[in-house]
Amino acid sequence: MKTYLFPGQGSQYVGMGQLLFDKFPDIIEKSNNILGYSIEELCLKNSKNQLNKTEYTQPALYIVNALSYRDHIKNTGEYADFLVGHSLGEYNALESAGVFSFEDGLRLVQKRSKLMSQVLDGAMAAVIGINYKKILNILKENNLNTIDIANYNTLNQIIIAGPKNDINNAQIFFEKNNAIYIPLNVSGPFHSRYMKPIYKKFNNFLLDFVFHSPNIPVISNFEALPYSIEKITNNLSNHLINPVKWFDSIYYLLNKSKNEMEFMEIGPGTVLTKFIKSIKNEYKKDCVIKDDILEQSQEKKIEKWNNKYPIGTKVKVKGYKDILITKTKSMLLFENKAVIYIEGYNGYFLLDDVQPIQ
Repeated sequence: MKTYLFPGQGSQYVGMGQLLFDKFPDIIEKSNNILGYSIEELCLKNSKNQLNKTEYTQPALYIVNALSYRDHIKNTGEYADFLVGHSLGEYNALESAGVFSFEDGLRLVQKRSKLMSQVLDGAMAAVIGINYKKILNILKENNLNTIDIANYNTLNQIIIAGPKNDINNAQIFFEKNNAIYIPLNVSGPFHSRYMKPIYKKFNNFLLDFVFHSPNIPVISNFEALPYSIEKITNNLSNHLINPVKWFDSIYYLLNKSKNEMEFMEIGPGTVLTKFIKSIKNEYKKDCVIKDDILEQSQEKKIEKWNNKYPIGTKVKVKGYKDILITKTKSMLLFENKAVIYIEGYNGYFLLDDVQPIQ
């Protein structure tokens, strides 16, 4: 089995697409007409120093990823069994699966990038060497409650997001716990609660588009599960304000193939390929066999919940006094946990700790 991976923001570089633009002149012409500027000039010369600005980075990567995919299919004729993209790359996965046209995808990415670039005074940082549970403990113990987890890239490479000063001030607490802390060169706190001001605008924009069922399964960053047509608008909107579950997505694919999945990165750079290598090292094939009974019981629990309780169900959660509301269906995460997400909270809750209000 084979999965194609599409990279997101951070994989861009001056010169990307150089061997592709002349091969697809029709797509370049369409892109320039939609964007109102030359994609070749941006990617190859970057004379205005715009390539690393979110508003320009995302359309550029979307186009180069799309050209890379077309070139690969033209040269090999080999289609994947699954598609997955990291953040912005998810739009390439959906376009490659026939969910929307190249042109509509570019319009969506253009709007998304413009809105995201409007959220200012935020920052992100990579925390390397400790897992997400330790990160959550550090945030809680030091009252860093303005910071969210934005990307679960690998088990020990997590991205956090929040106000710029708080991200800067958090560094000392993580380094005290032997973590490597790397502030990222981004313009905003992506995939966090701080994207909520643009959530409705983008959701309303999505409503003007017609989407189709994927002809190749696409794994969602939001749920780490395959897309279905009824989830497209919801997932793409929630994609803005929720973390990228990359580790969970790859773990799902490894479980699906009993650790026999072949991965290929389509687009500039090798960031995702390095993530895959790390995740495969973390993944233990025998845990699938050992936990098979547990996984089956959790899946039955999830199926029972989802059949009975829709998104928006009022619930009581262990340790919380207030009545809360579910914002997703229940799902299975990489440690064979049945979990659910709650309105107003960024992390997941164990389904065993959630009780519906009858």
